[in-house]
Amino acid sequence: MVLRPDAVRERLLKLEEVISNLESTGQLDADALRSNFRDAWTAERGLQLGAETILDVGNHILSAHFGVTAKDYEDIIIQLAARGVIDDPLRRDLKGLGGFRNVLVHGYLRIDPERVAEHLAAAPAHFSEFNRQIRSWIAKLPPEP
Repeated sequence: MVLRPDAVRERLLKLEEVISNLESTGQLDADALRSNFRDAWTAERGLQLGAETILDVGNHILSAHFGVTAKDYEDIIIQLAARGVIDDPLRRDLKGLGGFRNVLVHGYLRIDPERVAEHLAAAPAHFSEFNRQIRSWIAKLPPEP
């Protein structure tokens, strides 16, 4: 597989859209998420799309550029940091993203509004930093032939 920077940039544009939509929801607390299913669904779907985009971008970079197969979602973030694609503070900020994505997708009967509110408060900044670091890493790559 060959790294396709344009495909990564396309996904990062989608991530920017997700970030904007998450920011537009404002700071919703757990009570607001419990009382308004539309706000809850908006937050949950935005967080899911953001997580999936980050994991997809990370997996593409690892497999196409480094020839590495991550063992699970959490390993994607760990491997990106180990290879200098993202820094260690961002790795720590994104820790648990894969598991939270799985809760949003598969554990919909057990989604904790407190956890969603916590992620919603932090996600725009964390997602934006991921976007910035990936763009910076791509900019350092040699030009495509």
